[in-house]
This record gives sequence, C-alpha cells and structure tokens, in this order.
Amino acid sequence: MRIAPTAAAPQTIFRDGLVREAVRSVPEEVPIAFSYGGSSHAVMMGTPADLEDFATGFSLTEGIIASPAEIEAIELLQEGDGIDVQVTLAEDKEDALRARRRHMAGPVGCGLCGIESIEQAIRPVPDVSAVEMLLSPADIATASSALNEAQPLHAETRAVHGAGFFIPGEGLIAVREDVGRHNALDKLSGAVLRSGRQGRDGVVVVTSRISVEMVQKAAILGSPVLIAISAPTALAIRTANAAGMTLVALSRGEDFEVFTHPNRIRFEAETDVS
Repeated sequence: MRIAPTAAAPQTIFRDGLVREAVRSVPEEVPIAFSYGGSSHAVMMGTPADLEDFATGFSLTEGIIASPAEIEAIELLQEGDGIDVQVTLAEDKEDALRARRRHMAGPVGCGLCGIESIEQAIRPVPDVSAVEMLLSPADIATASSALNEAQPLHAETRAVHGAGFFIPGEGLIAVREDVGRHNALDKLSGAVLRSGRQGRDGVVVVTSRISVEMVQKAAILGSPVLIAISAPTALAIRTANAAGMTLVALSRGEDFEVFTHPNRIRFEAETDVS
C-alpha cells in the first residue's frame, strides 16, 4: 500500500510580464483514518508519509497510550482515496478505549479529537517545570536553521509544515512534515518515542505558529522547550506558562522572542532595560 506524498500539477505561470506553462510538485492531502480494535476513532486530513509515527504520536497525544510499548501492531490499508491506519493495542488499553468511546461525542478531524466539552478542549497539560535544560541563543538559532534545511518535502513543494526534535550537543535528530501542523508534531512525537528517546531529552521546533494544541502536544511528549518561527496565541502563552514550558517564538536568524520561562536560556548579551 502506497500513496505518493506529492503529485505533479500542471500550471500556467505569469511572471515578469510573461506567460508560460509548467508543472509544479504539490503535496498530497488524503483522509487518514485511525482505527483501534477495528473501530474508526478519528479521521484526519494529512500527508500520506510516516504513518506509523503518526499513529504512535496521535495515540500518545490523545491519551490513548502512555508509551509505544502499548501498541502491539500498526497496519496500513488503502481505502479508496484514503488510508485506514489499523492500530492494535494491548488488551487493557483496548478495554479502556472502548469504555472511553461510549462517552465520546463524534470525533473530528482537527487538533482536538473526540471531545465533547469546553473543559476538555482547555485540558490540563503535564507539568514540565522540573525538566532541566539550558540553551544558548546559538542553540536556538541552530535548531531553527537546521529544521529549515532538513525538510525535503517543503523544499520540493513549499506547502507543508515541519516539526523537529533538537538535542543540545547532538543537533536535530528527527524531522517530520505534513500539510497539517498538528499532524507534523504528532508524527515527530511518534518518531522520537519509537527511536527510544524521551521528550525531556530535547527541544521541539516547528515552522508554524504556536496554538494551544501545539503546546499541549509538546508538553505531553515531555519537552520543556517549544520553538517556532511564528508568533503564539494568548492561550498558548498561558498554557505554556502553566506547564512550566519555555516558549520561544519568532525565531528568525539569530533573533527570537521568549514568552514564558526564560530561565532555560543562557543570555550572553546585556539586557536592554529601555
């Protein structure tokens, strides 16, 4: 089973006053269903790549599993124009999910799946305040630039988000891409855990803006620092602050802005108090 992550799209280009015909590579976007015990749980629109990582990360961030060891098998089945990701859980997890499903509203294909109340949307996140990590401004610049250079699908299409896992002293150890920013982060979480690493070992860096779901997913992975090239929402800032997470945004070149818990960053310049 394989659906290519990109497709060739004929186009007409108007540039510098001239018209020409060309073909452009664009990312695929297909329905990806997550099924547990043979029953569909949620359907996401996403890029058909790294789906085992996606299933693992999605299962983690949705609270279905606590570790990859609780997944016994993942099978990918093509269903028409989409993909059914069949996940087999350990028996106790299957039982817990069946009980949970009886109380769920219909799942939706977004960053908040299977919720039925405002309280569930603004869910508490793990506290990462005790996770020790010290970064230099150079580490932040390196993490951001390394992610930009390690996205083959974005380089080809200019139309996907990226998420990377950066460990100070080691560099970028994993990168995942998707048309959906939540999906890219779920894929990254799965890749990190399946490699035997822990979220507390490194920093999550993303190419998108920081919404509350991105903070929630990074905290569930266990990372104490989230870096992005765009700005955060107010709720993302409040959530990161409550979780003890260092939130770095607008990371461009050597410049960045810190919104929460700057104690994890070793500033080497004098503070401007003007």
